[in-house]
Amino acid sequence: MLLQTLVTGLAIGGVYALMAVGYSLVFSILNFSNFAHGVIIMLGAYFGYYLCSSLGLGIGASMLGAMIGTAVISILNEKLAYRPLRLRKAVPLYFMISAMGAAMFLENMVYVTVGSHFYSYPSFFTGSISIGGAYVGLLDIVALSISTFFIILLTLFLNKTMMGTAIRAASRDMLVASTLGVNIDGLLMVVFALAGGFAGIAGVFLGVKYLVYPTMGVITNKAYIAAVIGGIGSLPGAIVGGLILGLVESFVSAYISTTLRDVFSFSMLIILLLVLPSGLFGKTLDEKL
Repeated sequence: MLLQTLVTGLAIGGVYALMAVGYSLVFSILNFSNFAHGVIIMLGAYFGYYLCSSLGLGIGASMLGAMIGTAVISILNEKLAYRPLRLRKAVPLYFMISAMGAAMFLENMVYVTVGSHFYSYPSFFTGSISIGGAYVGLLDIVALSISTFFIILLTLFLNKTMMGTAIRAASRDMLVASTLGVNIDGLLMVVFALAGGFAGIAGVFLGVKYLVYPTMGVITNKAYIAAVIGGIGSLPGAIVGGLILGLVESFVSAYISTTLRDVFSFSMLIILLLVLPSGLFGKTLDEKL
């Protein structure tokens, strides 16, 4: 029971981490909370579903297609909703309002074009594996493995490439990075493509584990909690926050009550913010939105 709960918590936490990384990547550069990110994750679930059901692709090809689709949507969102504000040097509050507008627009486009039906993925990873007498779901193992793989790839990209170095420099001071020759427009395109790609992976896993529907982006409130717990704007914080939240929810569901799971999650957030307003790894900023 303990091992099964632990693996399940890490798997859920890994998916939360994938979603939280998207929030933190954007926040680290533009200093605002991209509330359109949840809708991008929802679109990733839809992309993966239609690639599986309509084209008959496997889960790997569907996930890759979802990553490409959400990366493109995320880049377009930056170009149309955020870049005009950035060029006008708007305050972060306007970015957040624009993000909310973009989220409402995309969600309603899904309602208009697809409808409000619930869809379920074909059966993937439905078995379980016996480990030490405990039965661990194959989907949880795959989700944990793929989440870990992509997080490691992102870490290597940010620390071992020139673009990664530029992103880290811009997260410190975008104006100084621009003065030193960094192409901010190109850099933001990469940042939003990465955030969108990770949203696509998370969306597919959420769709396989649960269902696909237009308002499923609300699940990403948990990812935002994870990002805040770790310190929004901090990539290590997003990963650690996601894993902590996943483990807490898994153990509360297994040993206390599933109905109290969200109570513990939000209570943990409130207590942490009272003690550490910037999260576990976050930086203290004059303005956070």
